[in-house]
Amino acid sequence: MRGGSSMNGGYCGAPGAGSPVLASCSPQKMCSWMLSCCLALQHLAVQASLLCIFHLLLLPTLPEEPSHAQATSELLARSLFACGISTVLQTTLGSRLPLVQIPSFEYLVPAMVLSSHLSLGASTDRNGTAVASACPAPHCAVAGSRAAFLQEVSGAVLVSGLVQLVLGVSGMCGWAAQHCGPMVLAPSFSIIGLSAYKEAAFFCSTNWGVALLLMFLAVTFSQHLGSCRLPFCIWPQAQGGSTEPSVPTLRTFSVLLPFAGVCIVCAILSHLHVPWESLDLAMAQMSWANSTFHAPWLRIPYAGEWGWPLLTARALAVGIAMAIGCSMNSVGCYVLCGRLLRAPQLPPHACNRGLCMEGLGSLLAGLLGTPGGTAASIANTCATGLTQAGSRPSVQVSALACVVLGMSPRLAGLLTRIPLAVHGGVLCVTYAVAVGTGISYFQYTDIDSGRNIFIVGFAMFMALLVPRWLSTAPANLATGWVPLDLLFLSLLMVPVFLTSFLSFFLENTVSGTLEERGLLSELVLQKAGTGNRHPHGERGKASQAYGLPARLRRLLPSSCRAFPCCFLCPGGEEDEEKEEEEEGSHATEEETTVPGEGTHLLPKPGSGELQPARRPSETEMPAWHTMA
Repeated sequence: MRGGSSMNGGYCGAPGAGSPVLASCSPQKMCSWMLSCCLALQHLAVQASLLCIFHLLLLPTLPEEPSHAQATSELLARSLFACGISTVLQTTLGSRLPLVQIPSFEYLVPAMVLSSHLSLGASTDRNGTAVASACPAPHCAVAGSRAAFLQEVSGAVLVSGLVQLVLGVSGMCGWAAQHCGPMVLAPSFSIIGLSAYKEAAFFCSTNWGVALLLMFLAVTFSQHLGSCRLPFCIWPQAQGGSTEPSVPTLRTFSVLLPFAGVCIVCAILSHLHVPWESLDLAMAQMSWANSTFHAPWLRIPYAGEWGWPLLTARALAVGIAMAIGCSMNSVGCYVLCGRLLRAPQLPPHACNRGLCMEGLGSLLAGLLGTPGGTAASIANTCATGLTQAGSRPSVQVSALACVVLGMSPRLAGLLTRIPLAVHGGVLCVTYAVAVGTGISYFQYTDIDSGRNIFIVGFAMFMALLVPRWLSTAPANLATGWVPLDLLFLSLLMVPVFLTSFLSFFLENTVSGTLEERGLLSELVLQKAGTGNRHPHGERGKASQAYGLPARLRRLLPSSCRAFPCCFLCPGGEEDEEKEEEEEGSHATEEETTVPGEGTHLLPKPGSGELQPARRPSETEMPAWHTMA
């Protein structure tokens, strides 16, 4: 099958292509650092909410240790530290996209499967003796059986990082991204958003009024008041003393402002002793927040402080499942981020580098003893698309803030004071963008085709049905070997894995025309004589957006193009730049020829008629790739 390379991540026909991006972030000028810090605070708010969700859902599956309750804030601090380092690696050496790193739900489900299995067999081993062991570290805040459980879960995270490195270095990640057409991306993005509905409902049930208030403000600011420009929000240029026109503040901060406003309202209600939370979840949040009162102000995490990860057969199986699920999530997030930012097509080498950096981040997280690795954050990416303000410096500033918070468990513990209903509202607002983006990919396919209707319906239905069945009756999956049971259970409980696997399998086995598959524009490229290569001028933009920093590129030896590093380096980037210089004198003629026009044709939805795709103007192109 020929992949829909003209679809995944390209800016042609991207949603919102007609809407202007941030005026002060145009390609000709740099965003001010003040604006970057404000955007970084917005990323940090979403990231903190997702980290709290991860630990709030995972920690109840572990044994309780009341005497060491402060370990909760230290676990959160270590996760922040690992996520900050991984984000810096991702934006500097990885895909170079403005992606925030978090422990995603694809880590949460296998970790909960492993911890639940360990809890069932924690009382006795095969000989009937207790398996709980004391933490060997002198300053370990987690003791007893919880330490042993965390060490084995950390071992699974360590294995997942190694597998991610192998997938990135071998080039399998880039190959998969190039062979995922609209019929694979559409249901995958949709199910990624829909898979968070249980968690969103759980946290919103604390107080639906608070959650609905956050959603109402976010929708109003981003959709109805998106063009409002407050006169006092005037940002200076990076160079010179002049000022830029006021930015669309309400749209740009349509996540941060509702987040902060609702938190302030909840704080006022709590100060006035007005009951506004449900009793059970309020008590859960109270115990979660009280566990941070005695945490130290400064503690720099280091590997092995809480004991080294345990590499068992169970950890190996669960780690493989973590790596597969998170790799699918990350590849989808790369494509989603490029589409929302109207960036050029994602090249394979950038995708491979991104997965390698995530693997290094997961290795660091496992060595630090955290129960989750690092993966691209779907919620932060969707927040970027919702606010239409994406920049690499803002993500890097938020990464540095995570590193600082990670070295202070007391400061990291302040994040546990965020109301639970706010977490639910953030999930509802951000993951809804992923669902909508997935639906938008259907415009490239013949959705009236019975073939496509079956593929999409079957893949999405089974992705919701199988995890539901296994969650109610996990004992039905028994092969006789526990590690294999955990591997299958961890994979089949992840909806994005089921959707991607089923849609990819059916797309390649069920016959269909190019128009049905959404690959008709690829045929146009071939007839125009360009094949899978970028049109003239777009190669330079792709190199500028995803290429390694110039200083690092000069240091790379020529041997980096040999196996296995050939999948991480832009193989023909320098050659393409020379070709562009030689063909510069003929650029005008090429732009006016028929092949040049044919490269920007997209199929009209529902028919085989071709129509010109609108290309964003210079003022509409995102500037995240110019702000290294």
